[in-house]
Amino acid sequence: MAARRSDGMNEGRRRALSAALVAATLLTTALSVWLGVRLSEQRADDLRRQDILAAARQSALNFTSLDYRHYGQDSGNVLKGATGDFKKEFAAQTAELTKLVARNKSVSEGQVLEAGIVRSDARSAQVLVVADSKVTNTAVPEGQARTYRLQLDLVREQGRWLTSGVEFVG
Repeated sequence: MAARRSDGMNEGRRRALSAALVAATLLTTALSVWLGVRLSEQRADDLRRQDILAAARQSALNFTSLDYRHYGQDSGNVLKGATGDFKKEFAAQTAELTKLVARNKSVSEGQVLEAGIVRSDARSAQVLVVADSKVTNTAVPEGQARTYRLQLDLVREQGRWLTSGVEFVG
């Protein structure tokens, strides 16, 4: 009889050990899946932030780099990265601005110094940009340094981040 009880205890221990191994395997698998999903989400968020910052930097550079000798192309670059009311307003002013920059022989060479995301989600973002430019025209032929602090509102349309608003701040 002692032998039967010993076999029964071993059988019980084996079952308990098997159950513990199954539970540990399930827990490890669940944890691995959860960590994989989190890592994937983090990579997607990082990529989205990089895309937003790249679009904002390019938009600010386009906005601060204009040359009367090829203003049509320069203003076209601004419009390519624009949407909504900002695009409509800028397009409506392009003819008048073309005359103004030509008359003044205006050249603005922009450079983005810093850009940071204030807020963002999958469809919209707000970015603050600090840009410098050297502006030359008939009034200041030797050039004048200017610093711009811009708030850019961006929206995601057809897979691209486009500027829907520009505001000078601070």
